[in-house]
Formats: sequence, structure tokens, C-alpha cells
Amino acid sequence: MTVDVMPGSRATPREWIGLAVLALPCLVYSMDLTVLNLAIPQLSADLRPSAAQLLWIVDIYGFLVAGSLITMGTLGDRIGRRRLLLIGAAAFGVASVLAAFAPSAELLILARAVLGLAGATLAPSTLSLIRTMFQDDRQRTFAIGVWIASFSAGAAIGPVVGGVLLEHFWWGSVFLIALPVMLLLLVLGPFLLPEARDPDAGRMDLPSAALSVVAVLAVIYGIKHSAEAGFGLLPALAILAGLAVGLLFVRRQRRLDDPLIDVSLFRIPSFSAALLINLLSLFAALGFFLVIGQYLQLVLGMGPLEAGLWVAPSGIAFAAGSMVAPLLVRRWQPATVIAGALALAALGFVILTQLGGSWPLAVLVTGMLVFCLGLSPVGTLTTDLVLGSAPPERAGAASAISETSFEFGGAIGIAVLGSVLTAVYRERVIPALPAELPAELALAASGTLAAALEVAEDLPGSAGAALAEASKAAFTQAMELSSILCAAIALGTALLAWMTLHRRRNPPASGEALATGG
Repeated sequence: MTVDVMPGSRATPREWIGLAVLALPCLVYSMDLTVLNLAIPQLSADLRPSAAQLLWIVDIYGFLVAGSLITMGTLGDRIGRRRLLLIGAAAFGVASVLAAFAPSAELLILARAVLGLAGATLAPSTLSLIRTMFQDDRQRTFAIGVWIASFSAGAAIGPVVGGVLLEHFWWGSVFLIALPVMLLLLVLGPFLLPEARDPDAGRMDLPSAALSVVAVLAVIYGIKHSAEAGFGLLPALAILAGLAVGLLFVRRQRRLDDPLIDVSLFRIPSFSAALLINLLSLFAALGFFLVIGQYLQLVLGMGPLEAGLWVAPSGIAFAAGSMVAPLLVRRWQPATVIAGALALAALGFVILTQLGGSWPLAVLVTGMLVFCLGLSPVGTLTTDLVLGSAPPERAGAASAISETSFEFGGAIGIAVLGSVLTAVYRERVIPALPAELPAELALAASGTLAAALEVAEDLPGSAGAALAEASKAAFTQAMELSSILCAAIALGTALLAWMTLHRRRNPPASGEALATGG
């Protein structure tokens, strides 16, 4: 079935129902990034993976999502965005079943890899379809707010739903959440979603696709390895290799008549500025969320489900802010809203510098709510700027670039803030280690809070209690210093938004019509 959307027309009820259908896979995509962490203890006891296998089970999904986004976004421009979305939904459903019933670590890694490739089709396809379905500027901004909110809702309810499932079922049940959603998309998608592609797209340049995957994977791998094991020769070589391959990719795009990505998009000031602001805001948000779960469970002593329930309001705040963003830009310029929102986020991070006081949980929840309310309009409005700056026939590629900036921002934030937190924690906890503690145990205790608490449990008398309290205090102080860094990044990004987006000029019209077909 073909649904034609005329340029400049306002959306009909069909498009709004289609938007609800598009939001569902985004919610599942986001949930799949969070629920696995809760299942790791049960999964490890059942499949008994090695340390390396467990690392790949956790990371392979995100690696392949990040590495494949550009290729999948451009592929959608060529074969049709609805078609790619439905293919990805089918593959995601099948891979979810394989993951849920995987009898070994090797097969689970394979299933997670297929999930990553399928997941890479979802975000750019859904976002580029929104660009097609909502031609009116205000309606498109609101639709993007709903799209962003669906990711936030998935991140919020993922730990809660995962915790409930794991209390009653086996670890594989967390993967089956995706199945009914993907089936619904496959049934309703052909009737509610338009088919759209670039009418002048040539053949896919496979060398360019390979270069883009290798470049992104190498850089993301280097960044994540630095976050987990510290910066060393291997991650440095991976990042340098990725940057070198990325340079080759860009040079190839400039020579091709039909490039995988039109690098001239980056010459549009609002396009480049919005991408950078997006990256920096995700740097602060995801980098800090890395440690919130540890703080709730290891410092405040909560279980996984209770911790998930306390984190859930931040996701609700993020979703609410995303929905409010379109209303704010009716009264103020996007640059003003983005700069003000980032300033509010900075205030939230400043509140989190007071975790060491008498009411740590109240401070944590308040700070999270404030910085989430601040950061949430930023994602909606910068994504809208990216899509609005790009020609309609390049919507898939622009969506993929936007999503890749999300991935890089989160990965860099986790690596940098994780390194800062580890360094500060180590500096503060080492003086509190008992002098008679063996070197191996002292090294472990100074590396992570979890290890320090394990060591403290085995120490006799008051020594264990003293080490536990000292390590928790050191971790809290490290979080407070990380909050200061996040506040500075948010304020700097607010200034960047104010200086760059106020000079925004609309890009020239491409003059090319959007093709639709069945």
C-alpha cells in the first residue's frame, strides 16, 4: 500500500496513528540497551560465560548499532525507509527469540549481534519517516518530541519491567519484550506508514559502507575500552585507526558522484552546530547516568528493582521535557530555548554536588529531575534542526548522522566521566586502605567501589566497616566532582548554542521532490 504525503501539507489522523506505531520500536530499542544489565547475574550462572564472552554479550549490541547507523540510514534512502524498517523489525523479533532461548554464550553473542544490526535500522528509519509524514514545521517538531520521548520512556521503564520479569521468569524473558511490539509494527506498518526514498539515489557504494562501519566501530571500541580498562596503547591505536579510516571515508565521499553521505551537509551551520550540541548534551547525560545505578545500589544499599524505580522519574521528566519543547519554540527562538534548557541542566548538576549532605536520596532525585528536564528539549530541537537543515531526499542519511552523534556523545561521556570518577575515587580511597591489606586486595579495592565493599566484608572487626564507609564516601566525592564537570559542559554548550544558532539561516531548497512508492 502507498501513502502519499504532499510537501507542506498538515498531517491527517493516519499520520498521527502512524507516529504512535513508530514510537513503539523506539521504546523497545531503548529498553534493550538497559534490561540486559539486570539479567547478567542470572545469565552468568546459567551460561557460565568467560569474562571476555560476558563483555561481548553486553557490548556487541551497542557496537553494531553505532557502526551500522550510517549504512542503514543511507540504505533506507535507496530501497525505501518503510521497507527497511519492516525488514529490521522482522529481524529484531527473530533475533530476540534466539537471544531469549540461547543455550550457550556463543549463540547469545551471535543473537545480540543480529539485534544490533536490526536495531540500527530502527532509529534512522523511524526518524526519516517522521520527516516524510510531517511536512508542517510545528507538527514535525512535536512529532520529533514524541519520538525522543519514546526513547526516554524505554530507558525509564526498562529497568522496572526487567526487574519484574527477572523476579518471576528466567533471564531470557527480558528479550521477549520486543516480540509483540515488532509483530504489531509488521501488521500495521504497511497500512499506516508511507514509503519514501531518494528518487535519484544510485547504487550503494559498498566500500564506503565498509569504511563507515570500520571507522565508527574502531573509535567506539577504543572509547569504551578506555572507560572499562583505562586509557592505554590498544584503545589509543583503535581510536587512531578509526580516525584514519574515517578520513579515507570522507575523501572517498568527495570523489563519488553518488556518495554514501553528502559531506556538504556539514557546511550548513545549523546542521553542524546542532550535531555538536547534541553530542555534548549526551556526553553529560549518559556519562552521569553511568554512575547513578552504582550509587543507589552500592552506596545507598538498594536492590536492582528499587534502584530502577527511583531512576524511573528521570525518564518521565525527560519524556515530559521532550513533549514541551514544541510549545516553547512557539514563543521563543530555538537558540533561546536550547541555551535556557542547558542552563537548567547545569543547575541540576550543581544540585548533585551536594550528595554528601544529610539527604542524599532527595538531592539525587531532585538533581536528576532538574537536569533531565533541562536536557530533554535539547534532543528534540537539535534533531529537528538537523532534519530541517537537510534536503528531504537525504532524510535517512541525516537521521543516521544525528543518531551517530547520540552514540558518540554517550560513548565519550561514559569514557571521560568514567575515567574522571575512577581517578578521583582512587585518590580518595587509597589513604583509607588498611596498611596490612595485601597488595592484590588493595589494588582491587582502589579500582572500584564494588570491589572495595567485597574486600571490606572479609576484614575483621571495625576495619571492614571503616573501609566500607571510606570507599562509599570516596565514591560520593567522585560523583560530586563529576557533577561539577557536567555543569561546566552544560553551561559551555548553552553558550555555544546561543552563539551559533542565533546566526541560523535556512538552507537553500534542494528542488528535488520526494519519491513515494509501494
